[in-house]
Amino acid sequence: MMSAHKKTKEVIDRLSRIEGHVHGIKNMVETGKECEDVLIQIAAVQAALRKAANIIFTDHLEHCIYDALKEDKEEVLEKLKKALETIY
Repeated sequence: MMSAHKKTKEVIDRLSRIEGHVHGIKNMVETGKECEDVLIQIAAVQAALRKAANIIFTDHLEHCIYDALKEDKEEVLEKLKKALETIY
């Protein structure tokens, strides 16, 4: 059995803020805000998503991978490699 994720609430809170930020960017585009301002806000959302991904990845390593390696190392490592290929 896998351990509970300790950072779930933190990730959900971050994603909620990101969701609101994306909605704000959409409004900026709809109201004709300067392109430079929109691009800066998009970059901020990208950074926030990277941070959320980092938290999830760290939690995954500390809990899911650690627990799963006790069972089936090859399958666990293959799944991790696929996830990393998707990210990078």
